[in-house]
Amino acid sequence: MCSFEAMAKITSETLANGLPLHRISIPGTRAATVLVAFDAGARTERPEENGMAHFLEHLVFKGGQKFDDYRKVNETAERMGATLNAYTSHDLVAFHITCRAETVMEATDLLTDFVGRPKIDQDELDRERGVVIQEIQRYKDQPAAVAEELADQAAFGDHPLGRTVLGPEEHLRTFTRDAIVGFRERRWAGARGGAFIAGNVEHANGASAELFNRFPTLAEPGPFEPAPAFDPGKLVKERDTNQSHLRMMYVPQIDPTDPRQRAALTIYATLLGGSMGSRLFDEIREQRGLCYSVYAVDHVFSDLAVLQLGSGLESSKCAEAYRRMREIVGELKTDGPTEEEVARARAYAAGRRVLAFENTNAVARYAAGQAVVYGEDIDPDAAIAALDGVTFDEVRAIADAVDPEQLAVACVGPHEVDEF
Repeated sequence: MCSFEAMAKITSETLANGLPLHRISIPGTRAATVLVAFDAGARTERPEENGMAHFLEHLVFKGGQKFDDYRKVNETAERMGATLNAYTSHDLVAFHITCRAETVMEATDLLTDFVGRPKIDQDELDRERGVVIQEIQRYKDQPAAVAEELADQAAFGDHPLGRTVLGPEEHLRTFTRDAIVGFRERRWAGARGGAFIAGNVEHANGASAELFNRFPTLAEPGPFEPAPAFDPGKLVKERDTNQSHLRMMYVPQIDPTDPRQRAALTIYATLLGGSMGSRLFDEIREQRGLCYSVYAVDHVFSDLAVLQLGSGLESSKCAEAYRRMREIVGELKTDGPTEEEVARARAYAAGRRVLAFENTNAVARYAAGQAVVYGEDIDPDAAIAALDGVTFDEVRAIADAVDPEQLAVACVGPHEVDEF
């Protein structure tokens, strides 16, 4: 029987500019992903900078020294048959390209040029302002996206974790080139980043290290603001709609630096609302017919774990769904999960991870989170083994660590706060 077990081979080195470079060799694939990430997400922004990390992500795509405009960047990627993209979260900013294995050096040349030495042209900056402002407006037109932003605000208030990644429109209108370059020089230090080549790395020769040395040597930044004490609130954005978007956020009292507890939280979230066999899906959707969409998802920052429940449902059924979802969380705390549902959730969560890791981009993104956010082992085999190794007692402890009375609530729809 073929197994993923112990297949990935990893080599790591630290470059002259302080940037760690990891090569994750996965046999049996024709693809490779090149990714570079920095501890420079939205939670590292000062209040007046909110939105700058994401805006900078956009701007570097306008060109570097060798590929010096956006057309050269985009067309070069297309000629390789490669997929080029980036993302900014509260945790980090990352840029990645996935390509055929034989073009990995060309892909590295492209990525390290425009990300490692971007022009950040003033004219392009002014044009891109309008693009990002349109992106902000698009999210405002999407009730589900508004509910996500409200949930963060209800949970964390004015703390950086409570602010949006995109930032407010008024900030985008005032950002200067000097301020943006200053943010990059302050946050994009090699010591707080990582470069990753994942997949078929046969063609990623020693010159790849030289290419990643295009990133400047920068002083290690200071720490970002620690996660606040959980002081949950309730926020409602009233809209005259037939469907409501409900979000409920808990902060489980676990150690976010403990990989075993993080893995157990993933299993708990899976059995609660991460599959069609989960408690929320079975009761809220199937038995009661209260909604089309209901879920639970976990996310662990470097210093805080969160558990979010969500649903999109007919507005007249929102109150009943909210009440019953809270009760289910309480029942798991009081009575615990069953052995059978833990076993099923463990198999499902580990299986999903195995399937995800068939994609080299998913392996690289996982490695970036492990290395940059947690400073831990990046081995994808170990990630699967961690889920397989979760015990019933560990999941029971997670259920006990979630206080059903301490939750932030956000809702978009025809409601008032006192309904929750």
